[in-house]
Formats: sequence, structure tokens, C-alpha cells
Amino acid sequence: MIPDKAPGEDVLHASGDLKKEAHIPSFEKYKELYIRSVESPEEFWGDVAKDFFWKTKYTGKFLDYNFDVTKGEIFVKCMEGATTNICYNVLDRNIYERKLGDKVAFYWLGNEPGDEKTVTYRELLQQVCKFANVLKSQGVKKGDRVSIYMPMVVELVVAMLACARIGAVHSIVFAGFSAESLCERIMDSQCCILITADGFYRGDKLINLKLIADEALQKCRDKSFTVEKCIMLKHLTKEDEVPWNPEIDLCWHSLIGGASEECEPVWCDSEDPLFILYTSGSTGKPKGVLHTVSGYMLYTAATFKMVFDYHSDDVYWCTADIGWITGHSYITYGPLANGATSVLFEGLPTYPDVSRMWEIVDKYHISKFYTAPTAIRLLMKYGSEPVQKYKRSSLKILGTVGEPINPEAWQWYYSVVGEKRCPVVDTFWQTETGGHVMTPLPAATPMKPGSATFPFFGVVPAILNESGEELEGPSEGYLVFKQPWPGVMRTVYGNHERFETTYFKKFPGYYVTGDGCRRDKDGYYWITGRIDDMLNVSGHLLSTAEVESALVEHEAVAEAAVVGRPHPVKGESLYCFVTLNDGINYNQKLEGELKKQVREKIGAIATPDFIQNAPSLPKTRSGKIMRRVLRKIACNERDLGDVSTLADSSVIEQLFENRCCTAV
Repeated sequence: MIPDKAPGEDVLHASGDLKKEAHIPSFEKYKELYIRSVESPEEFWGDVAKDFFWKTKYTGKFLDYNFDVTKGEIFVKCMEGATTNICYNVLDRNIYERKLGDKVAFYWLGNEPGDEKTVTYRELLQQVCKFANVLKSQGVKKGDRVSIYMPMVVELVVAMLACARIGAVHSIVFAGFSAESLCERIMDSQCCILITADGFYRGDKLINLKLIADEALQKCRDKSFTVEKCIMLKHLTKEDEVPWNPEIDLCWHSLIGGASEECEPVWCDSEDPLFILYTSGSTGKPKGVLHTVSGYMLYTAATFKMVFDYHSDDVYWCTADIGWITGHSYITYGPLANGATSVLFEGLPTYPDVSRMWEIVDKYHISKFYTAPTAIRLLMKYGSEPVQKYKRSSLKILGTVGEPINPEAWQWYYSVVGEKRCPVVDTFWQTETGGHVMTPLPAATPMKPGSATFPFFGVVPAILNESGEELEGPSEGYLVFKQPWPGVMRTVYGNHERFETTYFKKFPGYYVTGDGCRRDKDGYYWITGRIDDMLNVSGHLLSTAEVESALVEHEAVAEAAVVGRPHPVKGESLYCFVTLNDGINYNQKLEGELKKQVREKIGAIATPDFIQNAPSLPKTRSGKIMRRVLRKIACNERDLGDVSTLADSSVIEQLFENRCCTAV
């Protein structure tokens, strides 16, 4: 599975300076620890667990599981019997045991340059305790679900850690999602309270968050589900009028002003839920991925420390939004568990100009930088000059997340941003995995541009063919994992059957990622993209079924099919085929309405790039839409492969003739 020695050809080697102090200084050390993590997980993870506080120790197996649906219910349990509190471990432990109270936890940077503040670990704990007491005063208790719909502000971290402190389960919804999406997630997890803000700016665009939140709560009421209270943070400096319902709405600042700074943590069982985070599902209904306390804490702490080779003098910046799993694991929990100093950034990489990121890197002496291939490709368009205006001499490690990075973008990132001296850790993982599962380690594994390299500790990958047989040596097929690691999801909230069907039914005995993968002659793994009906747009998974459902809800649309086509910046773009009801003409006004409909139902991120009028869709004789053919048409590729099962071949030429102009 792991080669005996690191390959010496076709690779780029990590910086020699890094090897002197690295946690994993060589390929040989990586292999030794990897074998130990797989053969003796209790010993390996037990060493990680020693860094944390446990109110009571675990009593059973360190890691117990069943991945085979034919042998009973799927389950994963880590450190069963142990009790702890993740908020205590990331704040109190760092302040009182490690004496880091005065260390900066976050440099917060607003959308506008100059809008900034610094928060120490002690100040963060004080704010968390006060807000935890606010939640308790509103009747929130252990096990209750709390919906959070906020911009990238320190109070978002405060809210999530306050939930963790009292054993409540946070469910964060990305602030770019629509009222419909927010409503759906609130109702699915039966949240008792909503925490939001008045609004925020993204570049020069104002997002009226409270208006969207109010609309979502009204939609909940219309569906006979009432959220009793909504706490609103006043974030905007302008005194704009904000809609206010005194029966429901509460002011964050008024509530926290009178709250105590003392709040004892609620001790939680290892397998108590920590948070629910929704990810798109191929059925169109988002899945509430559930993570639990102890395993997630250990895994995010270990991956952060080893993948970014974290040291106490580092300043780390992950540019993701906390509304996604990257922000949960590698802005909040992983860095804080290690006592790290991070940048929390509200703005855009191109506002007010395309040098914004590199200005921040120099100002705060960022040493570890983690961003998405989408952002890299966007900045590549402007050339090297905006990057080279700044020194970037503090940078030591560069990371990528969200989607496979194309080799051209990898080379630009490595050569221009990192000046060929910073290792690039191209991390593969999912909302479901909790943390990195396939990744280079900066001083240990020679790099291949675009490769996810090797598995992280405790992760055992395999590549299967369509029949479920494991492939050896160089091969390509379905990426699966043979055993759990502490941070893997435990269930789909409220629907364990869906959890089993989605991840374990296709190949019993394996966790199925839904991604294709290739292993090369050197044993390096390359993620080839989604195998199921999912699209990766700007690093975010979107369900084709969800977009199709939104389109078909328009009265003019009889049928819709959505596929992805390559996009130079976003990775994939949405190309939609719509069949209209009889008597309806396709025009620009209708196209605008359809795009608006998708935005309102899902969010701006799902806005179609192209919509093509398709009087008929290519179907098999049994009526199944041939999406493979539609992908070819979207890309203007005439080599369609086998179309012998097509019911009406005349449809194809008509669709090619009506193609949208896709020049980017």
C-alpha cells in the first residue's frame, strides 16, 4: 500500500530547512508511524489523546466498528466510556495548563482594509462563557440543536464554542445560502434557536442576512415548525434599519452585556454529537453529517499539527468559510486544539484589489497558508506581478483544499507564490471524513503536482473495480476506505438508513467516498473527481438533482437535466438543459427567471452558468436520461461513445445545434 521507499524521479522535494524541525522529518518516519497507526490504532491514537483532558477514561475498545451492511448495523465508536469537553480542551487547557492566555487566537480582518481586531485565548474564553450563559438563559441545553447563520466574524467562533461548552449541537449554515436552504436545514435538525447577524459586505456587495433569516423562519412557520428565538449580532457599522420582531428577536450585545464570564463546561460522552453540517446529497435533499466529540477532536488536532507541520511560533491562515467543513476543522477546532494563532478573514481575495491576500501575508507574517484551487486559478489570471509586489518571505507551507488541483495551478502556486521553497500539501478529504484522509506531509513525502499522495495515519484506502474487487498496483476505479479513523462521520442526522445506503451499501465492508481515484506506479493516489451525480463548483459540492428540482419548480419547465463542464476558475460550471412545457417560448427573460429561481432555492453558488433550451433530452428506451451524452454536448465533444441504447438519435444533432456559447 505504501511503497518501501520514496520515489526519486518525477517528484519535487520538500525544503531542506523544514526537515530540521519537522514533526515527520522523513519518508521512513512516515512509513513507520503509518504502519503503527494501522496495526495498533489504540497505541497510536492513545499517544495523541495524552495531550488532552479527560474527565473519565474510556472503558471499551479504543476504536470499534462495523463497515459491512451484511453483518448488521453500521457503526463507529471511539473511546467509548470517556468523557470530556472539546471547548475546555481548546480554550481552558491552553490557558491554564499551557499558559497561552495572552497568546493571540485570532487576528480578525474585515472586508474593508483597516477593519481589524485581535482576540487572545483568554478573551475568547471570556466571550464564549458569556454567550454559553446566554444560551442557557434561553433554555438551550445539552443535546439541543442550534442553527448558526453568520458571516466570518469572531462571534461565529464564539457561538460554536459556546454550544460545545454546554453540550448543545451546532448546525452552521453557510451565509451564502438562500432562505429556502436555511429553512430546510433548520427543520431537518429541529433547531430550537437561530443565531444570525444584521448583514455583511462581500467586496462591495451588501448581504442583508437578517432579511434572509426572517424569510427562512417564516418558511418554517408556514410548514408548521416554529423557532422560538432569533439572536442577532449587530455587525454592520451603518445604522441601517433592520427588521425586528420583538416576540422572537433578541440582540446579541444586550444579552451578552449582563452575562457572567464563568461557565462550567458540561462533560460529554465521547460519542455525544458535536455538530451537524449539511452537505449536498445526490437525491437533492441535503444530508446532515453528524460528527461526535472525542474522535473529531483527536483527528482535527493531529491532522492540523502534522499536515501543516505546526509549531508554536507559526501564524496560520485558512481562507475558507466556517460555513464549510474546512472552516470547522481547520479554522476553529484543529488550530485552537494546538494553541495556534490564526487569521480569520471576512473579505474576498480580489477586494479591494488582487494583491489583498499577499498584503495580509506580509502584514501578519503568515507562515502556513491554506486556500482553494478556485482562488489560485482566479489569482493566476492576473499574473505574477500582484503577488511579487509583496515579499511573502514568512511563508513556509502552502496548502490546497476543496477539489483536486490541476497541475498548472499547482505549479503557479508552488513557483510564484511559494518561490519553489514551500512544500504544497494538496489535501483530499470530505465533510464526512472530518479531516484530511489523503495528503502529502511537508517534509516527508516528495511531491507530485496534483496528487493527493498518500493516506494519513490510520486511513486505509483501496481502489475497487465495478464488481467490488480490490485492484493492486497501478490502477483506476472507486476510492474506498477499509477501516475507520477517529474523525469519520457517525451517521446522517435522523436518517441512519440513508447513511448506510449512501456510504456502505454499494461495496459492503468499505466506506465509499463517491470519488474516482488512480494509483500510479509509485503508489501515489490521484483523485479523478466525483463518480456520482455531484458537481464540484468552486470547491463546494452541489447536487445535480437539487438544481434540477429547483428548475422544474418553474411553471414553464417540464423537465431539466444538469451536468458539469470544466471551468478555468471554478473547476466545474453548471450547464443546464431544460425542456419547456408546450406553448412556452425560450427567451432571455425566462432564462433570467430560471437563474433567479435556482439562486433563491439553493443560493448564489448554484446559479447556472449556461441554460440550453432542449425540446427533447437523450434517453434510453427505458426513459433514463443519458447524462454522459449531455456532458459531451456541454463540452462540444462529438465522440459520444456507445449510443446504441438511445431511444431517439435525432435528438443529439438538435442539441449540438442549440448549444450555448461556452467560451470563457
